[in-house]
Amino acid sequence: MFVLGYQNGAVLHINNPAGSNPSPRVRVRVRVVPLRALYAHRGVTEKKPSNVVRNKPKRKICTADELHYVAVPNSDWRLALWRYLPSPAAPQRNHPLLLLSGIGTNAIGYDLSPEYSFARYMSGQGFDAWILEVRGAGLSAHRVEFGEDSMIASANAKSTGGTTLSRESQSKSQLMETVMQSSQRLSGLVNEGEEPDAPQFFDLQERLSTSLEDFQEQLDLIVKNDWDFDHYLEEDVPAVMKYIRTLSKPKDGKLLAVGHSMGGILLYAMLSRCGFEGKDSGFASVTTLASSLDYRPSNSLLRLLLPLSDPIQALNVPVIPLGTFLAAIHPFASRPPYVLSWLKLLISAPDMMHPELFEKLIFSNFGNIPTKLISQLTAVFQEGGLCDRSGTFFYKDHIGKTNVPVLALAADQDLICPTEAVYETVKLIPEHLVSFKVFGEPRGPHYAHYDLVGSRLAAYQVYPCIIEFLTRHDMT
Repeated sequence: MFVLGYQNGAVLHINNPAGSNPSPRVRVRVRVVPLRALYAHRGVTEKKPSNVVRNKPKRKICTADELHYVAVPNSDWRLALWRYLPSPAAPQRNHPLLLLSGIGTNAIGYDLSPEYSFARYMSGQGFDAWILEVRGAGLSAHRVEFGEDSMIASANAKSTGGTTLSRESQSKSQLMETVMQSSQRLSGLVNEGEEPDAPQFFDLQERLSTSLEDFQEQLDLIVKNDWDFDHYLEEDVPAVMKYIRTLSKPKDGKLLAVGHSMGGILLYAMLSRCGFEGKDSGFASVTTLASSLDYRPSNSLLRLLLPLSDPIQALNVPVIPLGTFLAAIHPFASRPPYVLSWLKLLISAPDMMHPELFEKLIFSNFGNIPTKLISQLTAVFQEGGLCDRSGTFFYKDHIGKTNVPVLALAADQDLICPTEAVYETVKLIPEHLVSFKVFGEPRGPHYAHYDLVGSRLAAYQVYPCIIEFLTRHDMT
């Protein structure tokens, strides 16, 4: 065995069966060994709760006080939770605060820098703030990233002292086993009667090996990105809410919640579903930033992407690399001759973000988006608005049944979720429970989609508005 080098924070060890320089035909086995010692961070700790097995070290990208991982029941996902501890000098609060991000984004958007950090501001006001990175986002991890020997222990498995493999892992393993067996039978039939060293034998083996490796990569990509909006709603958010309640221990068992863009849509959907079922949502209050269940009355530029939805599904493209796309076009949007400068306005209004922070947002905050998720979210432009994956439950039809106070904020120059779209959901909520405010002035300053979270004026105009609402509903 010898060390090949480093890859993604791990040492690659190679076993050479021959004990010498390997022949080109000799296959080697690669084992990835995590380098936990390389990830020691001053002043930051990683918690290992009872229902989670830690398989991956904390990464330098995390700027929170603590990083937690939560296992999703019946799934291979471990969700990352960035925790910001309340300031001892601030007023003591009664409820923890859950922060939900937009589609294809991670926790960085809520914590761009110490001076422009939504999460730090909230913890500085005394709130125990938690940013959820849903499956596929940021530091949230899937079992296939750690190899076949790494498995996630669910809470139920932990209680029995065992470890369970989710249904999706079992299906994937069974499929791979079937393919392997079929390829072996095919190899035996085609090469029957050939000598072991015959060229046809080696050529077929190599072709089968290459095909299986390509198939494995595609299968990993499909499995890892095989989820939609309902997975977030029914599995990810409930799992982390339970986890936060266990650690923060609010007396009434409730959380405060803030959601930006899709994060706010998730909160609306939860209120709608719980109102329909007559269940307690578990929220003391909800704040949404640039979110709606129905975009039809607006001129959202996202409407221009609708014609691409069907071809993407027809081509079986599992994921859209949003982060890669934004990074690629950034030079054309921010430098002369500014061919794509209009794309910047989708994120931030002119002069609302420092250039270096805007660049950090572009290169660090965005990731991949599963096409199944995109497909379901396109319903916000269809009759009835957003619905569940079955197409039978329309969330806006039942949002009026909620009993949770809601603060809905909009941006005056939001090209993604315009004020008309935001108000389309607001008007359905009982009047005594909802507050609605649009940020931006006729002569400026103006706010775009992300400016409500991390612009240079947010801490002076937006955050105090949210704090006042949270404080009012933080009483037990």
